[in-house]
Amino acid sequence: MEILYEDNHLIVVVKEPGILSQADRTGDEDLLTLIKRYIKQKYHKPGNVFLGLVHRLDRMVGGVMVFAKTSKAASRLSDQIRKHTFQKKYLAVVHGKTKQEDTLVHYLLKNKKTNTVKIDPSNQAKRAELYYLSLDYKEDLSLVDIDLKTGRPHQIRVQFKEIHHPLMGDKKYGIKDRAKNIALYAYHLSFNHPTTKERLTFTNKPHEQNPFNLFSF
Repeated sequence: MEILYEDNHLIVVVKEPGILSQADRTGDEDLLTLIKRYIKQKYHKPGNVFLGLVHRLDRMVGGVMVFAKTSKAASRLSDQIRKHTFQKKYLAVVHGKTKQEDTLVHYLLKNKKTNTVKIDPSNQAKRAELYYLSLDYKEDLSLVDIDLKTGRPHQIRVQFKEIHHPLMGDKKYGIKDRAKNIALYAYHLSFNHPTTKERLTFTNKPHEQNPFNLFSF
């Protein structure tokens, strides 16, 4: 676990693909538990350690995540997410040649029983928006930089499938290909510190990870 930043209020780490953001019924290793264990050992904290999960990454997606070390920090970070002042950017490798840039807006509905999301313009669906910029194209694959405007479950994966550019390695929404993991990486986080209000920005790019290493960026 790589730690990018830590103070009394929050901790920013790099999540590796394959690790859960938080525990589920599989009982597999999860980042929330790992960080709690780290805090407990480093600071010799007795009893339970508070750690607030304010956003998530899918299991097979890596990237930068921030966790709150106090309930006040958790509340203020969550408020920034609701007000869209919490910025998240992703890199993705998708099949086919995309437009140079585009804004995608769809309405998504999640099926909790199957843990799948679909496009559905009904009243129960939630608006999903993202902007992307194409950075490179080779071997019928596009590298895109995504500015996520809303944080819906599986949003990027479903929206790119809808425009016929599914993510490489996405077995749930994509097509069979050679990628081991979903080619999606949360490389950039920017938000206001919950107490000092200072704007904090963290960037970590997967230059050496396959299939991102096919491209220059």
